[in-house]
Amino acid sequence: MAFKRSTKVISDIGSTSMTDLVFLLLIFFLITSTLVNPNALKLLLPKSTGQVSAKPTVSVSIKDWGNDSYTYHINGSETATPFSMVEDELISTLQNEEDPTFSIYSDESVPIKEIVGVMNIAKRNHYKVILATQPE
Repeated sequence: MAFKRSTKVISDIGSTSMTDLVFLLLIFFLITSTLVNPNALKLLLPKSTGQVSAKPTVSVSIKDWGNDSYTYHINGSETATPFSMVEDELISTLQNEEDPTFSIYSDESVPIKEIVGVMNIAKRNHYKVILATQPE
């Protein structure tokens, strides 16, 4: 005498909670990616075909305000740092770094003399420096 089972085993997996989790992670990453902005100042960077993959820990932005007036901003700060204080701030920021590297972001209209001044700071302190450009 063969007995038949009256209930069937349901082999479906509930995917509702999994899709909720995926959407929450997507929203989380979208929100946190907007907070990561290495250079908050709007600069017109020069164009270049060569790009460097090194990750600098500090950025120095040079902004042209016209009439031979330039401001220096460390790590995208809104407040300007006088050129005489740039070296001291870089030394204090990079003193615990194993491979101290910083990048220079400058407007296209900033003369090379101002950029070389910041590069000389890197040379004096044996820092590596990267000149930021836009890809062509």
